Amino acid sequence: MTFEEYAFARTSALVRLARLLTGDEHRAEDLVQDVLARAYARWARISRTDRPDAYVRRMLVNAHHSWWRRHSSQEISVADVHDRPGATDEAAGVAERDALWRLVRTLPARQRTVIVLRYYEDLDDASIAEIMDCSTGTVRTHAKRALTALRERQEATASASARTGGEF
Repeated sequence: MTFEEYAFARTSALVRLARLLTGDEHRAEDLVQDVLARAYARWARISRTDRPDAYVRRMLVNAHHSWWRRHSSQEISVADVHDRPGATDEAAGVAERDALWRLVRTLPARQRTVIVLRYYEDLDDASIAEIMDCSTGTVRTHAKRALTALRERQEATASASARTGGEF
């Protein structure tokens, strides 16, 4: 497979993954563009690997972690989630998913990466470990801590919303 064929086939999926990792459309596109530029320069070697897509996803995750380390002093706030009277079930489902992804974006970078790769990319622990360059035990630890944090944050949000009568 040539680089051009790979980029044409996988750019959309890489942007979706980057968007979930970064929480920002523009930053995701920039991240993918940077990673694809680096992958192009190394394509002769990357294309000979057993799983070039896993290699490029790992490059993407590593690039995101590098960005996160450089900008980790910036505070991320969780947007308020308001209940809307008369919302349809579909709209409520969208709002719940949006609220969940807002919470996911508050997780530390490695925990967020595990959650995105596991539940959005539907990868198993071994594949995630390969992409993140860590053991499967580390992946499971990050996943457990992330799910615990998400559960606690969701319960705190629900509790605060209940105390204020939905006007959180």
